[in-house]
Amino acid sequence: MFCVYILYSKAIDKYYIGQTEDVQKRLLEHIYRKNLGASDWQLMYSESYISRKEAVNRETEIKKKKRRSYLEFLIQNKSD
Repeated sequence: MFCVYILYSKAIDKYYIGQTEDVQKRLLEHIYRKNLGASDWQLMYSESYISRKEAVNRETEIKKKKRRSYLEFLIQNKSD
């Protein structure tokens, strides 16, 4: 399974969208490497897909929106 995810850092007040095969491992990499300018990243949202191609397509779709309000809409309306 592949995952599209949205992270949030309160320290820099930014969202990050990505895709990976192992979302927990990827989250830890972002936190420990501080490769996105912060170390307080939190997983706010994720969607699962069977193939990497589907995940990449969805990641691209989300990024094309270029609106913080869209990311916050996804987060607020996620199904647990």
